[in-house]
Amino acid sequence: MEYKKRYEEWLNNTYFDEATKEELRSIQDDENEMKERFYTDLEFGTAGLRGIIGAGTNRMNIYTVRKATQGLANYITKSGNEKRGVAIAYDSRRMSPEFAQEAALCLAANGIKAYVFESLRPTPELSFAVRKLGCIAGINITASHNPPEYNGYKVYWEDGAQITPPHDQGIMAEVKGVEDYTTMKSMSLEDAKASGLYEVIGKEIDDAYMVELKKQILHQDAIDAVGKDLKIVYSPLHGTGNIPARRILKELGFENVYVVKEQELPDGEFPTVSYPNPEAEEAFELGLKLAKEVDADIVLATDPDADRLGVRVKDKNGEYHDLTGNMSGCLLADYEIGQRKETQGLPEDGYLIKTIVTSNMADAIAKYYQTGLIEVLTGFKYIGQQILGFETTGKGSYLFGFEESYGCLIGTYARDKDAIVATMALCEAAAYYKTKDMTLWDAMITLYERYGYYKDDIQAITLKGIEGLEKIQEILETLRKNPPTQIAGYKVIKARDYKADTIKNLETGEVTATGLPNSNVLYYDLTEDAWLCVRPSGTEPKVKFYYGVKGTSLEDAEEKSETMGKEILSMIDQML
Repeated sequence: MEYKKRYEEWLNNTYFDEATKEELRSIQDDENEMKERFYTDLEFGTAGLRGIIGAGTNRMNIYTVRKATQGLANYITKSGNEKRGVAIAYDSRRMSPEFAQEAALCLAANGIKAYVFESLRPTPELSFAVRKLGCIAGINITASHNPPEYNGYKVYWEDGAQITPPHDQGIMAEVKGVEDYTTMKSMSLEDAKASGLYEVIGKEIDDAYMVELKKQILHQDAIDAVGKDLKIVYSPLHGTGNIPARRILKELGFENVYVVKEQELPDGEFPTVSYPNPEAEEAFELGLKLAKEVDADIVLATDPDADRLGVRVKDKNGEYHDLTGNMSGCLLADYEIGQRKETQGLPEDGYLIKTIVTSNMADAIAKYYQTGLIEVLTGFKYIGQQILGFETTGKGSYLFGFEESYGCLIGTYARDKDAIVATMALCEAAAYYKTKDMTLWDAMITLYERYGYYKDDIQAITLKGIEGLEKIQEILETLRKNPPTQIAGYKVIKARDYKADTIKNLETGEVTATGLPNSNVLYYDLTEDAWLCVRPSGTEPKVKFYYGVKGTSLEDAEEKSETMGKEILSMIDQML
């Protein structure tokens, strides 16, 4: 069996270190574990690597990181850009500093300079650093909000966005082409530094990043007026956001920022949560407890690599409300576009950009402000790709971009979602609305009254292992072959298949192209502005069912959403 052959190779080859071999010896009697670790290579996908830390070809370790970096180095060399260097950042996870150094030394051995952050930094700052330093690429060692046993490796290109075509396919091919681990290059840290191929970066990038964040402020006057009165509770969830988030708030004039002490310091074990995800209720338990003690107006939590922001806001009765990623994204989109229109005016070719699984309220916002709306595939890199298109063609102006998974970007200094700028902007918006005697919850209700009571949600099913991956594909194929004509009482108007690049109008039979890249995603446009989208997760062993409804009130929208959720779970049960 191929996986046993690979296992024996790692166990007996002198190239692999003794600690790796010791770990492998500990599983020699566990056939299933051996198979899981060696039945395939950890896939280098369009976002890079993500997997469980451990020894084996299907795990995150120094050898799989080195292999990915050798492939990247080969691609950079073939493109003739090896002189421009690569920026490298990492988060608070297990092995993140070690993997970052491994990547840097592999690049150096290939004659490519590595600019390595001195300590952990947020994902958006890495995106900014690539552009600031004029690098050809960037590497970020992070598994975002995955459980503690995971780590990952994200690759960015020169525009500061995660790799998109043609570079993603080119790099993937080069990584796949590295078949013999013993051919991968590396060198000592001392030699890399002596050769001028390893440079530590830090404060100068931090300072420049802060300058760019401050440029995005629209109402410093509101912060000056009431910023000192706002009470903000913040948690970095044991990750990278603590220093930059607190710094920007302090420098802008927010004096009452209370940090959740139990979650303040970096810790890859994430001891206070089972899952360091700002979407999860448990991530806010300690923050809400502190908020009630200090009577905070806003409670904020960033995920470990600080590209996603979770939010709770207090109403005038003292009750805290959860803002989903769609809600906070729409709140910020309306504030940024509305206030920009009021203070500066909007460009004629301005665009709001959202992903296909993001709330239809975004469409209503774009229509209200008479701006363009662009819909892209899931993944913030596709929003970054649109910004690059605006720059290269000279047509189109970026106003705001966001996705339902708690990520947005204000400005174009970076090309990935940025929870630090979102933290800053939400606090600014809170100050602005406070000058109008409104809370952020009041502002959210105003949006519902203006645009409609949109409610968006998700059902996700986890299916682990080899069998799980097969089952996920089976679910997608079943729906592809037998598309529903009705869901939860809503009629299906159009069925989009992004793998086949088709949009079929079920009323007329007309078929048109999606106009988006090939992706294993199904989407159903329903009556009454409702919708359903099905896609496998790109980072976890899950199949996700995203959906949205529009009600006549908060209660009506909630009821319709619940009905839709139950119908989807029933549909899933029938396919499992």
